[in-house]
Amino acid sequence: MTLISLLVTLSIAAKPPPDPRLDLLEAMVAEIDRSHQSLTLKENPPPYFVSAQVKDYLHHELGAKYGALFADSADRERKLAADVRVGSYEFDSSLGDELDLTFSTKGTSFFAPKQGPIDDDPAALRNALWLVIDEKYKSALFNFLKKKGDDVYAVDIPGRSSSFTKQERELFVGPRAAYSFSRDRWVALSKSLSLKLATEKAFFDSEVRVAGDKVVRLFASSEGTRIVTETTLFSVRVSAVTRADDGQLLENSRDWYAPREDQLPSDDEITKETARMMADLLALKSAPTIDPYTGPALFEPDAAGVLFHEAVGHRLEGERQDNDAEGKTFRGQVGKPVLPAFLSVFDDPTLAARAGRALNGHYAFDEEGVAGQRVTLVQDGVLKNFLLSRRPTEGFTKSNGHGRAQSNRKPVARMANLIVESKKSLADVDLKKALIAEAKRQGKPYALIIRDITGGNTNTTSYGYQAFKGTPRMVVRVDVRDGKETLVRGVEIVGTPLSSINKVLATGKKEGVFNGFCGAESGMVPVSTVAPAVLLQEIELQRSMEGKDRPPLLPSPFSAGDAR
Repeated sequence: MTLISLLVTLSIAAKPPPDPRLDLLEAMVAEIDRSHQSLTLKENPPPYFVSAQVKDYLHHELGAKYGALFADSADRERKLAADVRVGSYEFDSSLGDELDLTFSTKGTSFFAPKQGPIDDDPAALRNALWLVIDEKYKSALFNFLKKKGDDVYAVDIPGRSSSFTKQERELFVGPRAAYSFSRDRWVALSKSLSLKLATEKAFFDSEVRVAGDKVVRLFASSEGTRIVTETTLFSVRVSAVTRADDGQLLENSRDWYAPREDQLPSDDEITKETARMMADLLALKSAPTIDPYTGPALFEPDAAGVLFHEAVGHRLEGERQDNDAEGKTFRGQVGKPVLPAFLSVFDDPTLAARAGRALNGHYAFDEEGVAGQRVTLVQDGVLKNFLLSRRPTEGFTKSNGHGRAQSNRKPVARMANLIVESKKSLADVDLKKALIAEAKRQGKPYALIIRDITGGNTNTTSYGYQAFKGTPRMVVRVDVRDGKETLVRGVEIVGTPLSSINKVLATGKKEGVFNGFCGAESGMVPVSTVAPAVLLQEIELQRSMEGKDRPPLLPSPFSAGDAR
């Protein structure tokens, strides 16, 4: 063999295997370029920006009740999205949260399907994108002309933000993400745990749910950005429902998340934690109710995470700063104190883990093709920045990679991994002492410890009160005389965000990680909040909705001995 033939042979052998992802990306680029250069209607302007996204979803899910499978699915689909803009970066066709103007006058008799081929067929993908981009262009052109007309009547606003940020192009092809769903393991575990839950006669409903997801994402734009990423996320949830003797509906659950299946807890760990969850719910069932309360409270880390997410995080999302329908809590406050001086808050989607736990909000690039970035929001109590998508807000002309959305919905600025840090931290025992001392100072017979919160919601709009609400699941009453702790129930947290969060007196030393999903304008996205325990000088709890329904009249067949 000659030297030349040897080199040819080696070069062929070293050639990487074909990557169908790149073939599909090339097809997307070809259709984007064609549309960007040639798509126009009569004398009207062509699009100045076109982007397209393909999300390839592989989803497995199991659900079990009473020791049997109730759900067993494996789905695969590809969803398409496109952003087509007419005008310029300074003023274009994009809308905020207003209704798309095309629906307020003359509608259309056909909507382009937002599904792509699950076969790796570049030609089929181009055709599917062709219809979506055409539809988006017509809508963008209509909106652009209507917005120009509306500008005739609107006064000029000094310093009005541009419509779209200018960003550097991104080129990234990520590695393949390994994915496996151990169906046999999860079937056995979900059946076993659901049977254990069903045999507890106090519970009239319960469920075990296991899910695995893999998302392959392709993104390209007329600015030259080309992105291929693959991510996986697995979850296990166990839940049960009962009623107290007074009819109040009570629920308890445990959730586990991990980016890889082998990072989920072992079956033994999940089983043991399920038993603790059941014991907590039984204790809650027999716990006394308490009256509405205003006074000091200690939020343990999981609960503190929800508090900061609802009271602070949502109000720092960029789109809320310029939208007249929003309350604009922090608009004009950059450089001013907004939190106690010992607190700092940042959001960092580049963090894959914190405090030894994987973070749900980790990602490399947001839905608009911008690299996720750490953003210091509040430094030593002073507001520094907002969470930003490619829709600018006053004083900020660049995205910081927080444009997020579920599936193929329109991205807006959202939280990812919200981290709360403190320079005034106490050991757990000292934090409880400080709680009791504050309650005594206020003349309260007891204080409260909020162990966890099932969820929360907040109103950020201008047509409602600036308030947030949380539903505490495990609330402990602490007697100021002897420190005795008593589990109680029947209240929910309410408050105004700035007033509540500025009453933090101190924090704990140990961080807690709250993983979950957050729902807002652009759908459900995975998020995490990392926070220490926080001691609040004052929090208000109102009586929660009281259920008066009877539980099932007959005992379950399991507890009656009529099943299995």
